[in-house]
Amino acid sequence: MVEHVIVVDEHDTPLGEMEKLEAHQKGVLHRAFSIFIFNSRGELLLQQRAAEKYHCAGLWTNTCCSHPRSHETNEDAAKRRLMEEMGLRAELHYAFNFHYRAEFDDGLIEHEIDHVFIGVSDQIPLMNPLEVGGCRYADLASLQEDIFYHPERYTPWLKICLDMVIAHLD
Repeated sequence: MVEHVIVVDEHDTPLGEMEKLEAHQKGVLHRAFSIFIFNSRGELLLQQRAAEKYHCAGLWTNTCCSHPRSHETNEDAAKRRLMEEMGLRAELHYAFNFHYRAEFDDGLIEHEIDHVFIGVSDQIPLMNPLEVGGCRYADLASLQEDIFYHPERYTPWLKICLDMVIAHLD
């Protein structure tokens, strides 16, 4: 199945659809979402992207991230992908969105308006090995320190929005 993304303008107004790979090859602005799941101790569940991912393979990132389909709300898409990638169900709360652009060594470009959702769950993840290489919990202070000393281990969008997530939690 060929995946498509929702192409948007700078105000997140839908303009149409494009194949996901083509959007990342051309750097076309599109809609995305990121999910941050915390356990009851306040630790963030991190996902290591699968080695087969076409960009950012093997890097650590937030719990789940993807793109909504044209017929889905961002929240419905987030719930769907959280189950598909991590085998988790959680009540998700919309926090904020942010616009970013990141270019990769392989020539691909992430150019997204990323809608951020936050939830809490103590369920044990049932990771989809096609999507996820591993997972771990991290307290936020340790994660910020590790990103500072080892930024190459983490996805660009996590490094961009983590401080915004922390500010939202306060």
